[in-house]
Amino acid sequence: MSEDTPRLLWTPGTHEMQSSTLFKYQNWIKDRYSLKLKNYDELWQWSVDHPSIFWESICAYFNVIFHQKPQETISKDPMPFTKWFSGATLNYAEHIFRNKNTKNPAIIHSDERNGASEISWSDLEGKVAAFANFLKSQGLKSGDRVVAYLPNIPQASVAYLATISMGAVWSSCSQDFGVDSVIDRFEQTEPIVFIACEGYFYGGKYFSRFVENQKIREKLNSLKCAVLVPYPPEEEEVHEGWISWDKIQDEFSGKSLIFEPLPFDHPIFILYSSGTTGAPKAITHGHGGMLLEHLKYLHFHNDVRPAERFFWYSTTGWMMWNFTHAALLTGATIVLYDGSPAFPSLNRLWKLTEAIKITHFGTSAPFLVACMKSGIKPNEQFDLNSLRSIGSTGSPLPPEAFDWVYEFIKSDIWLSSMSGGTDVCTAFVGGNPMLPVYLGEIQCRALGCALYALDDDSNKLTEAVGEMVIEKPMPCMPVKFWNDENFEKYQASYFEEYPGKWRHGDWVKITSRNSLIIYGRSDATLNRQGVRIGTSEIYRVLDQIPEIKDSLIVNLELSEGRHFMPLFVQLLENGILQEELVLKIKKMLRGQCSPRHVPDEVIQVEEIPYTISGKKMEAPVKKILLGRSRNTDYNEGSMRNPDSMNYFISYSKSLQ
Repeated sequence: MSEDTPRLLWTPGTHEMQSSTLFKYQNWIKDRYSLKLKNYDELWQWSVDHPSIFWESICAYFNVIFHQKPQETISKDPMPFTKWFSGATLNYAEHIFRNKNTKNPAIIHSDERNGASEISWSDLEGKVAAFANFLKSQGLKSGDRVVAYLPNIPQASVAYLATISMGAVWSSCSQDFGVDSVIDRFEQTEPIVFIACEGYFYGGKYFSRFVENQKIREKLNSLKCAVLVPYPPEEEEVHEGWISWDKIQDEFSGKSLIFEPLPFDHPIFILYSSGTTGAPKAITHGHGGMLLEHLKYLHFHNDVRPAERFFWYSTTGWMMWNFTHAALLTGATIVLYDGSPAFPSLNRLWKLTEAIKITHFGTSAPFLVACMKSGIKPNEQFDLNSLRSIGSTGSPLPPEAFDWVYEFIKSDIWLSSMSGGTDVCTAFVGGNPMLPVYLGEIQCRALGCALYALDDDSNKLTEAVGEMVIEKPMPCMPVKFWNDENFEKYQASYFEEYPGKWRHGDWVKITSRNSLIIYGRSDATLNRQGVRIGTSEIYRVLDQIPEIKDSLIVNLELSEGRHFMPLFVQLLENGILQEELVLKIKKMLRGQCSPRHVPDEVIQVEEIPYTISGKKMEAPVKKILLGRSRNTDYNEGSMRNPDSMNYFISYSKSLQ
């Protein structure tokens, strides 16, 4: 091992590796195609060199149900016009319910007020069938849109599965989204059915959404009906113009669940870009592309197995909610949690893990960092023997959080850091049960993903930071953006910088071992004296400083070639920024990174601005500080803490 190789944290045992679905698939591939594959790297290379054969193999290995067989696997059209499995018909939901059984629950649900409750496969099927038949009774047909403004509760799962089973198109927002932000998203799709909830609990408080529900409903002129879910369930009220969820379930009880065969690229759900700058893009995904990708990723890269319990902390407004339901494709039980992950303390989800014996625990990188910063030690308080993997996404996971997981969660845990996005509802890079975990690194590029780090001249880089670019199409790429018939927004979003190649907007380094490090968004890059710096390089150092709770850094390109790089820090409660701490910050950044990483000024703020989906708002802050109009910089409705922007608006005046 060279001096540059980071510390090895985990390596799979022989039994663990050979029992993984990925290992079994690799051997199946070798036999089926008479290949001599020595390791995962060679399997990956084969998968990207032969995309048609690879994706056909996914269909064969998982026995995908085609009601009509495909005429062609992949067209010769360039991205984003590539067509997959032309002529084929299938249904995503049908592949979920072929896993129904009587041994394990389909869903386990918990929230801030209650312990865990189970929903059997038969009960889930009955509820989904009831709601699907209700939708049909309202005249809903294949291709119509159903939108939901719901917490992460089982009714949302039921409505989602019912919608896609009949070929309607699903879209959802969590109830912490503001009214205007919800309308900005839903109004684009001209929905027929609107599902809402009376309110939600978060941080020990109840938030009524009656007024918001009414406003959204009145603005969606295309609606034919609106459904109201009682929450809390014991306090159902009758509201004029709304159809009761419980009455629907009673009236349509006992109906059969029928799966509509759909074209491979038929829309399954619509996800949205963050919408922090301008109207959010309505990213439309297809039944077939999502099915093949989710079968591949959940089985191979998350190694989820039948009867295991798969949890990912999410809301209905984040793509990880859709991704969590994909674990049902493996025959696993999915775990839903509604509420704050930090109420009454950051131990809440670790307590839940012990109580219901979660196998795969998924969360965001900021949550793990928050646990680390708070000093909690879950392995000393809870029995976490059931845990086999920890999943992390949303932003780069700093090395210190890797160490914290192995020291205070489990020394033999498989830490599966992954990165992808709403754009594909999966990960381009992530976990691998056959490979080791090194400190601060993502294990591998996912099968079928021809991902490279490129410089400005499209040269491929190794052991150097470059733009994350995908050179070949994948079935999980969007089938379109809604209301973008000429693909203009689609092409502008991914294909302008590197014609014919998907530029994802992240800085990435691929190591000589084919592991990866993500350095943050390339559109928030710090360009210091001609050297590009990923913001995560700064955050990794700051995460080592216990006084700092959170931080945000931007680099401002001013007139006459001047640059100004302020660092904004949120300190722990009652903390005051002293000169001693400023010197410590600068010394650590200079020592661990370089003089170019040292900010021009360190400024204390009360809060760091975040989107609802948990992303730091570096680009909007930069635009505000450069003097742009506030109205076009960000959308308050898509922010977790919109008041946090007030400081930056005020501070910008001192820079003019």
